[in-house]
Amino acid sequence: MRLSVVGSGDAFGSGGRSNTCFWLETAKATLVIDFGASALPALKANKLDPGQIDAVVLSHLHGDHFGGLPFLLLDYQFLARRERPLVIAGPPGTRARLDAALEVFFPKSTGTKWRFACRVEEIALDTDTELLGHTVRTTEVIHQSGAPSTALRLSDGKRVFAYSGDTEWTEALLPIAAGADLFVCECYAYAGKMTGHMSWEILKPKIPDLCAKRLMLTHMNPTVLARLDEIRAAGVLVAADGLVTDV
Repeated sequence: MRLSVVGSGDAFGSGGRSNTCFWLETAKATLVIDFGASALPALKANKLDPGQIDAVVLSHLHGDHFGGLPFLLLDYQFLARRERPLVIAGPPGTRARLDAALEVFFPKSTGTKWRFACRVEEIALDTDTELLGHTVRTTEVIHQSGAPSTALRLSDGKRVFAYSGDTEWTEALLPIAAGADLFVCECYAYAGKMTGHMSWEILKPKIPDLCAKRLMLTHMNPTVLARLDEIRAAGVLVAADGLVTDV
């Protein structure tokens, strides 16, 4: 399993980073985890072919995590002229929110006769779900998005990738992270407690409890970006757009 970080930014593009998008190549498929508003141009800037994507897995339904999907779908329809199937898997409410986004950005686009089969799956919480030969498990975390916001754990049978999504600290992250080869965790701020997001001050003492083999921070605002040397000195990886690593 190999991870390419397409976007590691917060909703505001702090540090010039793109919205969240993680490209995962496994022995079974090519998946992307989240597809924020800037994900499609970021893929192309990193010379990653959107046509290789077999499935998109969404943690939650905020624009910086799923807002690029209308553009991806229309790229497939009119530019790439995709013919092979695509799966979009996300939390309950994904189908309705995706349709709403399509209609806002491109009115009447939900009536398109797609050139390719596009299946939207809504992942049940706290149960193992099969996705193109992978096992996916999600759990609800603390982040208001108008639908369940989730952390997720994905295994191809050899490696485990885990991701916090956007959330405050919650004990629900522990079984998601435990034993993962790589746990990617949001760390929006350096210090303090805030609604719906994590800070380094709160996360740092919890790291031993996560029991992940490696930890990588993402979704950082300028207060964190200014202190990356301190975070790396603690043995924690830092996501950066264009970073490639084996899981």
